[in-house]
Amino acid sequence: MHHAWIRVGRALRVALLTALALLFLVPFYLLVRNGLATEADITAPDWTFFPHHVQWSNLTEVFDDPNLPLGHALLNSTLIAVSTTLGTVLLASLAGYGLARIPYRGANAVFYAILGTLMVPAAVTFVPSFVLVSSLGWISTLRGLVIPTLFSAFACFIFRQYFLGFPRELEDAARVDGLGHWRTYWRIVVPNSRPVFAAVSTIVFIGAWNAFLWPLVIGQDQEAWTVQVALSTFTTAQNLNLHKLFVAAAVSIAPLIVVFLLLQRYIVAGVERSGIDD
Repeated sequence: MHHAWIRVGRALRVALLTALALLFLVPFYLLVRNGLATEADITAPDWTFFPHHVQWSNLTEVFDDPNLPLGHALLNSTLIAVSTTLGTVLLASLAGYGLARIPYRGANAVFYAILGTLMVPAAVTFVPSFVLVSSLGWISTLRGLVIPTLFSAFACFIFRQYFLGFPRELEDAARVDGLGHWRTYWRIVVPNSRPVFAAVSTIVFIGAWNAFLWPLVIGQDQEAWTVQVALSTFTTAQNLNLHKLFVAAAVSIAPLIVVFLLLQRYIVAGVERSGIDD
């Protein structure tokens, strides 16, 4: 009887997980379905699981639109997301390692000050940041889009928690070999901390790729548009291109899906080892 209940419990868990997975895939299905349909199929009162006539030309149409350089917007998003990820991971890991391993007066105060920034709404710092970027002449430049977003208090916290649990024996062996904090970080800590680096990189990359408000305000020239800003142009008060919006949205999330599939196992491993439950 006990084994029967175990089998029933497993079956219920599988059924629940399957239902949740299907529910999670619904937005992706809608993107693909509507992206390959005509405007009439999208707005038709009778719903069909897939359009009767698949419009593969929608994919080329969205890239050939002279009023919207989607390919250039994808390139901008890639440059911004990669630059932001590399800079954020470097700065946050150095800060986290310093807070976790280099003793100095006021280390706890600095750490709590960094955590305090997490409670400051982004709207409070948005206008001062824009004024500063504008005064530096960084409007519609890669510097203006990337540099103000480089430091992440959350990433710093994750790295600090991880480095607190990093084996001290490895660092002690490096000290015996004459390595200082800087060389210990590069030669010992970084190569042995790949899960947390991959996890934070994935989170930062997704956040930078999906950013909308800051790129919208700073990237005022069309040449500086990111893919998220470009997508917003499909829905205006004067125009509504549903099939272009859906197919462009599907194209824009493809890089995120690839990154997530490649690094998904590191996300869980990195968070588990960061000591976030401590």
